Amino acid sequence: MFWGKRPLGWIAFALAVLAVPAFGLLRETGRSFVDLLPTVNATLNGTSAVLLFIAWRAIKAKEVALHRGCMLAAVGTSALFLVCYLIRFAATGAHAYPLHDWTRPVYLAVLGTHTALAATVPFFVARTLYLALRGRFDAHRRIARITFPIWMYVSVTGVVVYVMLYHIARV
Repeated sequence: MFWGKRPLGWIAFALAVLAVPAFGLLRETGRSFVDLLPTVNATLNGTSAVLLFIAWRAIKAKEVALHRGCMLAAVGTSALFLVCYLIRFAATGAHAYPLHDWTRPVYLAVLGTHTALAATVPFFVARTLYLALRGRFDAHRRIARITFPIWMYVSVTGVVVYVMLYHIARV
């Protein structure tokens, strides 16, 4: 799998390719960069989820180099997400779910679990990464069994929250 051997390079390439039309769209529509951030954040969350899945499959197949590359790319993607999320939150604050139908409790349940678990992800990821970089692989594996499902859930539900708030609730 050629593309999998250079996940950081492919992410940089994809971001560069996506940046050109995105900034062109902003210029044409008169929208600000902050207006684009929810979509950027959902894309970064989705990218993290894909990288986590590939990394999980890679380590199951004992492809350590691919696992390492995908995990470092997932950390980078998640860190970039956090920066973009904080910029968006500082600029526009919290956004209330506008619908008062059956989707509202679903949205609030997903958002609540997403938010609670998202607060733990940086700590779990930092510890898991630290153990891997120190070569303490037994301890790394133990905490990764906790970190992986939480991080994957947060990444996937981040996209779900985006779709519900910016697409389903806007229909």
